[in-house]
Amino acid sequence: PLGTKAPSFSMLDTVSNALLTFNDVKGEKGTVVMFICNHCPFVIHVNATIINIANNYLEKGIGFVAISSNDVINYPQDSPEKMAMHAKNEGYPFPYLYDETQTVAKAYDAACTPDFYVFNAENSLVYRGQLDDSRPRNNIPVTGTDLKHALDCMLKNTENTKVQKPSIGCNIKWKV
Repeated sequence: PLGTKAPSFSMLDTVSNALLTFNDVKGEKGTVVMFICNHCPFVIHVNATIINIANNYLEKGIGFVAISSNDVINYPQDSPEKMAMHAKNEGYPFPYLYDETQTVAKAYDAACTPDFYVFNAENSLVYRGQLDDSRPRNNIPVTGTDLKHALDCMLKNTENTKVQKPSIGCNIKWKV
């Protein structure tokens, strides 16, 4: 629920090969935690917009981090090695962490990819939901409206009164 403190974590950044914590990735004014993966068509559909938003808001003091929690035994395209290649090929301006044990996804109650969480400077949840209304094949342009509105409200210290719609995408691939 809104107001929840960001669960802490320590995970491998597949690009730098360093262990990173929430404190390492958090921004001075807030933090976006995204659960994504390499293969999900919903993530692929919005990937460029996620990168653009991150590039714009990193300059405003917002930290960004992407996390993949998928079972890589059954979904080898989401392996740490392929995550690193994907992040480099796409030009991710944020760390791409591997949640091998899936405990972080469970701590955040993440359900799908993509799933977006916005925490304020005090690490309290102020938004959880979708990027925008666009989906693969629904012909709605990808704008990032919902996430950008949440970030703008946080930066202006104004209440976000818009309905927070849950993300829709591929289920996280849980280990059996």
